[in-house]
Amino acid sequence: MARPNNEFLMAWSSLLGTDSAPGWQTIAIPSAGPLQIRAGRRSPDNAEAVLVGFPSAQLAAADKLPEGQGFAVERADPDGSGKLWLVLTRKISGSAELFAAMTCDVIGALDDRAAVSADETKLLRLLVSRIGAWQEFMRKGTQALSYEAELGLIGELTLLRAIIDAGVPAELAIALWVGPLDGIQDFELGTGALEVKTTLSTTGFLAKIGSLQQLDDAIRQPLFVAGLRLRQTSSGQNLPATVEAIRLIVKNNAEAERILAERLLAAGYIDAHADRYTRRFEQAGMRVIEVSNGFPRLTSGNAPAGIIKAMYEIDLDKAPGESVGVEGALKKLGAI
Repeated sequence: MARPNNEFLMAWSSLLGTDSAPGWQTIAIPSAGPLQIRAGRRSPDNAEAVLVGFPSAQLAAADKLPEGQGFAVERADPDGSGKLWLVLTRKISGSAELFAAMTCDVIGALDDRAAVSADETKLLRLLVSRIGAWQEFMRKGTQALSYEAELGLIGELTLLRAIIDAGVPAELAIALWVGPLDGIQDFELGTGALEVKTTLSTTGFLAKIGSLQQLDDAIRQPLFVAGLRLRQTSSGQNLPATVEAIRLIVKNNAEAERILAERLLAAGYIDAHADRYTRRFEQAGMRVIEVSNGFPRLTSGNAPAGIIKAMYEIDLDKAPGESVGVEGALKKLGAI
């Protein structure tokens, strides 16, 4: 669980100064297990920072640290001890509000993992991977999701819930969810995949296909498309409620919670934007069909010579084939 942001905001406020000599001003913050946590500012730029100290864990010299548009991560040695300190610092161009949210999320993730007796090495990996997820969030933009992206994420989470309900362990199901990581399909299972498309339309089902590879079963097989039809209602679930339902499923499973949090960040979802997602939806139907001969698509194998990239639309309602349902697809994929 994310820490309250006033813990860091008060510390940063108390460290405001005009010292022009290079160096650190820091205040100790309650630790996450064996780690040392400090809120700080670095002179002379006076940028907000959080410092995480590791008593014995080390990074290899060649390890590359993530860096986002609004923050930087670097090694430091604020007290000359020679121990590893990683410092997360806000860039001048970065949003102070968003940096505070990021800090609270990252340190909260360390708290949760330390509470189940994770060792320093695991905490170090968690810190780097969580910051990497924020890096992906910053790369894709820091605003609330567009209406189209909101609908798409609800579709992916609905299919994720269906995969878990069908019997795939939650931790594994979330790990298979690669859409937020720019996977070609939304879920990769063994040699096959599941792609979900979502619509509010009551007639026709226009689905955007992002590449020649997305519906190419020569790359991943078997390949299924789940067409999810939603309707907007006052009694349905909004995006935050959909997220919370998945969180409750994985509660107390530290690894599943970690992967879910990082996938949500990579998908562009943060809790700070929750009040902007007011639309409520309920499921009006789902058709899961296998992509095979006769399915309307463009691939590298059937596109005219010279076409190397393409984005196009198809009407899923006109795609041939009987719906096998989520369970039928998972059985053929060998997941259940």
